[in-house]
Amino acid sequence: MSAQSTPDPGIPSRGAGPRHRAKGQRRKPRGRRKGLLITAWTAAGIVVLGGTGAGYLYFKLNGNIKSVDIDQALGTDRPKKADNGSENILVLGSDTRAGSNKKLGGGTDDGSARSDTAMIIHVYEGHKKASVVSIPRDTLIDRPQCTDTKGDTHDAAPDVMFNSAYTTGGAACAVKTVESLTGVRMDHYLEVDFSGFQKLIDQLGGVDITTTKDIDDPDSHLKLKAGEHTLNGKQALGLVRTRHGVGDGSDLGRIQLQQAFIKALVDQVKHIGLFSDGTKLYDLANTATKAVTTDSDLGSLNSLMSFANGLKGISASNMNMVTMPVRYDPANPNRVLIEKTKAQLVWNALKNDRPIPKSATKGTATGEAGGVVSGS
Repeated sequence: MSAQSTPDPGIPSRGAGPRHRAKGQRRKPRGRRKGLLITAWTAAGIVVLGGTGAGYLYFKLNGNIKSVDIDQALGTDRPKKADNGSENILVLGSDTRAGSNKKLGGGTDDGSARSDTAMIIHVYEGHKKASVVSIPRDTLIDRPQCTDTKGDTHDAAPDVMFNSAYTTGGAACAVKTVESLTGVRMDHYLEVDFSGFQKLIDQLGGVDITTTKDIDDPDSHLKLKAGEHTLNGKQALGLVRTRHGVGDGSDLGRIQLQQAFIKALVDQVKHIGLFSDGTKLYDLANTATKAVTTDSDLGSLNSLMSFANGLKGISASNMNMVTMPVRYDPANPNRVLIEKTKAQLVWNALKNDRPIPKSATKGTATGEAGGVVSGS
């Protein structure tokens, strides 16, 4: 599947200057710059462009999509749906080592998986703005009893890591846990794994970022000098998984890198010239639909297209990205605890479709990696 494209028309060139390139990565001509939102949410946005085909192409793309029936598993004991047109989407990055993910993620395939990345995306009424709340995987929580999509019930568990919810009962238990923590109804669910993420980045030709500090993390196999880079899929995966190469080595620092990376990608989306190349258009749609797992409401191409159409007007400048308010656990510096009073300010804002107040995150723990990554 070719990752090449024709030059994008009408994209103004930017001033040239000295640039540092990631090892082994040749800088692409400016006319071929592309971007992709790292979350499965914007992977779904690419599918909108793939809906121009018909017949065989439609059914092939439709057949790529994997879905899980979360509503059936969770039943009716859930927070109330909003009735003003706003939406909440739980986006998870899975760290399964199954299949091609074993080579990318390292470790062994023990049949389990965790939610390596978790974000609540709140799309405000009118679908012009969004808030993104990252949930640290290392947060200690009281996990509720939940039923998975196979109908198996899993007991509640106190004082466990947040990402154990996905390991225990998959997508349904992850959604149940988030709704229990927040009191906010998750309208949709999207998941992407290591392999899917890397393929999406490569399919779009990489992403441009600037680093203000050197990053050297042997665990994620990422080594970048301070400067401007075009990251391929493997390098981008390394960046969003990096925690020991920059900042305080915590999951909170990794979240800061992820949030900055998403902003950079959103900024670049406007430069994508996909409509000029029908083959490229199909290849992207084919990659995107294979990469994501959705809730059953989004489990068809038509539904995913309609959903993504409602999101594509949100620009990076209209995205507010925060981390759930937490503090380091005094008993274990590798774990964090929810700052419940401040976190409630965040959940109240989402429930009432209001902006998240700055006071909600003021004085809470950070990972000291803010400002290390930005768009080029």
